[in-house]
Amino acid sequence: MMEYTVDDKELDAAAFIQFANRIWPGNYDENKTRAALSKTINIAAYDKKKLAGCLRILSDGCFFGTITELLVLPEYRRQGIGSTLLRLARENAPTMLYFGAQPGLEHFYEKNGCQKGLQSYVIEGGNSLKR
Repeated sequence: MMEYTVDDKELDAAAFIQFANRIWPGNYDENKTRAALSKTINIAAYDKKKLAGCLRILSDGCFFGTITELLVLPEYRRQGIGSTLLRLARENAPTMLYFGAQPGLEHFYEKNGCQKGLQSYVIEGGNSLKR
């Protein structure tokens, strides 16, 4: 049975990197990952002790919030984990949430009650290539 933790302060950076590399392979720095995790509301899905899914919220607590990522391991997809993570985000976010959707996943977000918003744009900063 999947267990969900809202505002998971115990989310380990090394475990998160191993998890993220299964979905978005990269050369993640453990110290930067630890710092990033400490600045977000982390909603995690665990199968026993294995991290199976995670949604991260970055918010100023008053006006703006964004879902930085919603990740579910491939072998756990289509089991309702992403939908549950979105529901928990909606129930626990301090603000309205904005986020970008991966192309092709629009139906998933719409079936989960998300409304299509404005087009998004990206500005790359000087350190954006270093994870």
